[in-house]
Amino acid sequence: MSEPWPIVFMGTPEAAASTLEALLQGPDPIVGVVTQPDRPAGRGQKTTSSPVRRVAESHDIPVVAPEKIRAPEFLATLKQWRPEIIVVVAYGRILPDSILEVAPRGCLNVHYSLLPKYRGASPVAWAILNGEEKSGVTTMKLVKKMDAGPLFLQEELPVAPHDTTASLQRKLVPVGARLLKQTIRCLKDGSLAPKEQREEEATFAPIIKKEDGLIDWTQPAPAIERRVRAFSPWPSAFTRFKGKLLKVHRAAVAATASSGFPGEVVRADRDGLWVATGDGVLSLEEVQLENKKRLPAAEFLKGARIEKGTRL
Repeated sequence: MSEPWPIVFMGTPEAAASTLEALLQGPDPIVGVVTQPDRPAGRGQKTTSSPVRRVAESHDIPVVAPEKIRAPEFLATLKQWRPEIIVVVAYGRILPDSILEVAPRGCLNVHYSLLPKYRGASPVAWAILNGEEKSGVTTMKLVKKMDAGPLFLQEELPVAPHDTTASLQRKLVPVGARLLKQTIRCLKDGSLAPKEQREEEATFAPIIKKEDGLIDWTQPAPAIERRVRAFSPWPSAFTRFKGKLLKVHRAAVAATASSGFPGEVVRADRDGLWVATGDGVLSLEEVQLENKKRLPAAEFLKGARIEKGTRL
């Protein structure tokens, strides 16, 4: 039986926290955890710890949350932990050489795409936005260039027609945790060799910004429907109604030809709220007006008084 490898874990959101929980059930000790500093969150902007910090503290694991990852004192802490390998899952920052070189086995990353496709911060959202029929998970060795390191293991998952970024991420996380444990196990017994990425096949998934959620009604209805799913739960697809922000949480392509200008309401009754697009009609199934709660379209229409011909 191989010797345990001391692991330092670096991560921040729920996906990383779930992966950390899975690693804690394995044979290798987690000797330290690195996460993002506590940040204000929610309507009250209350300072909140990251999900990874909460898991680490619940298991009495040493945890640090440096503001500056190049700080000498942070690097000294990493070296004091003496990791054999560093595992990185959605940490949120690009790591410098000084960290990549701390552990003898380097840094092992779980990435939620089939690399070299969708390198970058938001691979799940971009897969849905672009209408991909499959997604997946990759384990890889981190190098200085973003998501360009050699690959270890990959596994495909289908993208369901109604998947949102949230629902697809939930399916990918346990696959990633399993692949991560398998990768470490195979690296320890020498049965896994890294495979270089084909650089010419690389595509990118840049970080999503709040303004990306703005709906362009001149786009075809299927493209807007994908945007609604890709930007759920954040930043949400949105439009404007009477000067106020109107979020669209669920939508469907309507089986009818467009008979209005892009952004024009072509139907608003108890059967739904339909809007013309650049090609086809989109049925808005669940919406949320600024400072109001989420409502099915039929309920929203009871108070909104939207008439046919209204422009969003």
